[in-house]
Amino acid sequence: MTRIDAKFAALNAAGKKAFLAYVMAGDPDYATSMEIVKGLPGAGVDIIELGIPFTDPMADGPTIQLAGQRALAAGQTLQKTLDMATEFRKHDNGTPIVMMGYYNPIYSRGVDKFVTDAKAAGIDGLIIVDLPPEEDEELCIPAQRAGLNFIRLATPTTDDARLPKVLTNTSGFVYYVSITGITGAADAEAGDVGPEVARIKAAIDLPVVVGFGIKTPERSETIARVADGAVVGSAIVARIGAGDSVTDVLEFVKSLADGAHRA
Repeated sequence: MTRIDAKFAALNAAGKKAFLAYVMAGDPDYATSMEIVKGLPGAGVDIIELGIPFTDPMADGPTIQLAGQRALAAGQTLQKTLDMATEFRKHDNGTPIVMMGYYNPIYSRGVDKFVTDAKAAGIDGLIIVDLPPEEDEELCIPAQRAGLNFIRLATPTTDDARLPKVLTNTSGFVYYVSITGITGAADAEAGDVGPEVARIKAAIDLPVVVGFGIKTPERSETIARVADGAVVGSAIVARIGAGDSVTDVLEFVKSLADGAHRA
């Protein structure tokens, strides 16, 4: 059982939904980012999604693109992102960390080395948005052999013919992308999301969390009501990009987490 499996089991036993927060590693700089990440569990975050900065983030909207550019300009690397996880684990051995990003930095490092290093750093799962299930031998299978969950994205365009392939080898949870298009582009609607979550849950016995388009505590609550959890990224990253203090960022995160936990 991974930390992700244990977290969802504990939440389910308590009758609670999960709240997941995405932040870009190294944004706006390593020290500030590290302080935010360390503060996320205290703000109510159940699972941390740690973005790997990349020069060509094709699935991300302007907010997260700019966060990646800030992080890269400040010297953030894949190694420093792993270092952040290692530092976090010195103080917190329970909160799951999922690394989210693109395959190129991992390929450049070497899959075997990356998987070994990620496991050693205390990473629990991976979301690699540009690796389809047809390429599972590239990273998904090696990661799962090492004990890392490999989390797949399903979208509004994932039809019944495609869904079984998408869910093959998926573990930890399924991430349902609530909107078509890039991150931060539109608002998630519970009425649209609910039937899709039910369709996925009928096909696989894993939690289904919903992300993209959740920007307020109220939306976090309404989406969590129809899913196993809510994910917020762009709205948090926007606060960081605007120069909000760490305290203010974490207070905003807490309001979002409280919304999901009310569901």
